[in-house]
Amino acid sequence: MTMQLQPQDMKPVTEPLSPASIASLIDAHAAAQPGDTFFIAPAADGPDGRSVPHKVTWSELRDAVRRFSARLDALGIVPGEPVSVMMANGWCSVLAILGALYGGRVVAPVNLVAGDTQIGYMLDHSGTQLVLVSDEEEARLRAIAAKVDRDIRIVVCTVDNGPVWPDGIAVDEGAVTGLADCEADGLLMYTSGTTGNPKGALLTQRAIVAGGLNAIAAHHLTGADRTLLVLPLYHINGFCVSLMSTIASGASIVVPHRFSARRFWDQLLDNDCAWFSAVPTQIQYLLKGAEDGGPPPRERMDGVRFARSASAPLSPDIQRRFEDLTGLAIVETMGLTECAAQILSNPMPPGLRKFGSPGIAFGNQVTVIDEQFHPVPAGTPGEIAVKGNNVFRLYLKNEAATAEAFTPDGWFRTGDLGFMDEDGYVFVTGRIKELIIKGGENIAPREIDEALLSHPDVVEAAAFARSCENYGQIVEAAVLLRDGAACGEADLIGLCREQVGAFKAPDRVHILDDLPRGPSGKVQRLKLAERFA
Repeated sequence: MTMQLQPQDMKPVTEPLSPASIASLIDAHAAAQPGDTFFIAPAADGPDGRSVPHKVTWSELRDAVRRFSARLDALGIVPGEPVSVMMANGWCSVLAILGALYGGRVVAPVNLVAGDTQIGYMLDHSGTQLVLVSDEEEARLRAIAAKVDRDIRIVVCTVDNGPVWPDGIAVDEGAVTGLADCEADGLLMYTSGTTGNPKGALLTQRAIVAGGLNAIAAHHLTGADRTLLVLPLYHINGFCVSLMSTIASGASIVVPHRFSARRFWDQLLDNDCAWFSAVPTQIQYLLKGAEDGGPPPRERMDGVRFARSASAPLSPDIQRRFEDLTGLAIVETMGLTECAAQILSNPMPPGLRKFGSPGIAFGNQVTVIDEQFHPVPAGTPGEIAVKGNNVFRLYLKNEAATAEAFTPDGWFRTGDLGFMDEDGYVFVTGRIKELIIKGGENIAPREIDEALLSHPDVVEAAAFARSCENYGQIVEAAVLLRDGAACGEADLIGLCREQVGAFKAPDRVHILDDLPRGPSGKVQRLKLAERFA
């Protein structure tokens, strides 16, 4: 189904944009608009008692990242080496990321929701020599680092202030210069992985800035478009879409410590934000709050241009309900860690948005290929593939996985299945390894997910395959329900039978307190299959 606000000819944008290094962008904005706001930590009612926002201008940012880079010089962390950041969102995490990038280091974020064993693997595999950690994560990090067979230097920070650097180290701030080479490696981020250890995707500064530029192109962002960051910076969405688009456009960013559905609308509206990028689960929580407690007043929403959904498919039913209740358009997109987040986006209103599709290509090229890596005609299913400045360079220390990830002519194989219609809109049907084959019939897990998500009590849903002697595989699903939900397994199976038919409907629906996730936060269907095998 499509939604067309006004007729408009929107064709995919395939011409690459022109990224620059982080240092050159920060220096340019600090020179052109030194007193303009770059960063806002919103007023909080937490234990610190802070009641007014904390603001940082572009010139203050430039000075702060130069001091940070000088400290890394003094500690012997040379350009090209990884620096890990293990903390929630805040001024210090933004400073650590941009300070490391400014001087040419590689940022290696630590996912706070990953398990200790996985974090230990990532610290060891990345070769990081330095971890900047929040005081609330310090004890956990020290226990993990003690099991890594080499020394790791730890610098403790508070999320609202700066790092507590070791004493007695000579620092020459006057010698600091920003890295001008946008081809230098800039980000090492570990992908979810459905089995085994996660893979470390290594992206250049060109790639991560291109990720921000692709968001700018798709959403027509300018320096006036302030964003509210509601996703952690250790996810590619928060890192590239929200932070890197701000750095590239010279805009400003509001950074609460973490997402709060209760505080969200005040943080968005009190700080004059124009947009935000969220995942479908957060949109579902905001929708629940708006349905239960009333939507935000329409007269205060005039300055909010749009909401952006990414990182997982958005249920068309949830999208419609959210837009009807709040009056705020949701632009559905698609991104990957290996592609510096966004590869596809629906056009901005009044362009044609197609519900159920993450849109068309902006700033990079997207195609659908068959098993021989040949492009397929419109409407034909295949694997989605990408080319562009935003694509990663390699998987660290994994030549085989890197080679397998690219076609002979350089297209990155996303592993996602789907098709492209005649207008260039892509429709995603699932992952190659997650496709359910029942009695020889291919069943896309997302089709089952959307049927389940159409029930107002379902917050998240994930269909998966179970082995079966008769059919080879059968369909099962797991769901997370909203608090106080009255529906049960039989209700949800009946709903699926109505919407997708008895053959595709799940034989079981497991009601869980949480769904298994990888380091990037995406639900792992194969883990569900293993759990209920």
